[in-house]
Amino acid sequence: MTERASKITACDSSAAARQVAAREPIAFDDLALVRQFRKGDMEAFSLLVAKYQDRIYNMLLRMVARPADAEELAQEAFLRAMERISQFGGRSKFYTWLFRIATNLAISRQRRRGRIKFHSLDGPEEYDGRGPRALGTAQAARREASPLTAAVTKETNARVAAAIDELDEEFRLVVVLRDIEEMDYAQVAEVMDVPVGTVKSRLHRARRMLRDRLKNLLGDDD
Repeated sequence: MTERASKITACDSSAAARQVAAREPIAFDDLALVRQFRKGDMEAFSLLVAKYQDRIYNMLLRMVARPADAEELAQEAFLRAMERISQFGGRSKFYTWLFRIATNLAISRQRRRGRIKFHSLDGPEEYDGRGPRALGTAQAARREASPLTAAVTKETNARVAAAIDELDEEFRLVVVLRDIEEMDYAQVAEVMDVPVGTVKSRLHRARRMLRDRLKNLLGDDD
């Protein structure tokens, strides 16, 4: 693991992030960067890491127990992408291909340990100063809320997270990708490697199950 981790260190994402910030507007084409990386340009892959590391980390954080696990899996996902870049045919978007790698890693790990646990981004453990900038922004926003509002929001988030955690794996994942990551149906289908119709039917069933579990919260007495 140490030798493989050194590869990702060699293309330090912080340096890439500074380069991304220095070029406005950001107009990097993923396929062009992939082509450059295949020719041996490590900086091109650094830019891909900088572009997608926050989204990959956030998604993984909702699926695993600890920030350290999410970070490790995110790094592993990028390492796998580096090693398997020749397998990327360009028929799907690079980031959906990357999401598929990351979700498969998370599912494989959690199947070895037990069921995947859905985790909201509301607990104190998730905000330990090591996560992406987006997490810090969300934390600052919560500090501005009144104590009552913050308490209600925390309780609501906890109940929603618990309801999602009760869903079977395929339903839980489709909710995360579609309703939380806000991917469109085609993108979710690419990540999950299923037809769009399957995505829609699973999402419909997942939402109905969540509605049943959250009747009191939603004020639905039917």
